[in-house]
Amino acid sequence: MSNMWGYSTTAGHAEGVSLVGYKVEATDGSIGKVDKHSDDVGSACLVVDTGIWIFGKDVLLPAGTISRIDPDTETVHVDRTKDQIKNAPEFDKDRHLTDPRYREQLAGYYVSHRP
Repeated sequence: MSNMWGYSTTAGHAEGVSLVGYKVEATDGSIGKVDKHSDDVGSACLVVDTGIWIFGKDVLLPAGTISRIDPDTETVHVDRTKDQIKNAPEFDKDRHLTDPRYREQLAGYYVSHRP
């Protein structure tokens, strides 16, 4: 499932370019803004601040969910629906960097909910 933790070659992500502050669009609407992102090989991801959409919770999106990045509009497009993102395992800011089982669980969820 390591492919979930890397940007696809067609996503349009330039390594080293910050995505913080970019809007994030699911296939059926806006979900928030990028609060943090990582380009680390094998663990690239976005932390999205959902604002009032999910009562102010953050969500973690593996880079493999990103279908396209539009630098002109500063928008990240993901290939999952709002409900799929909302129903993903809850973001755990302490475990996502240190617990491989958590990362596997999250990646497994998004793999099973591919378009």
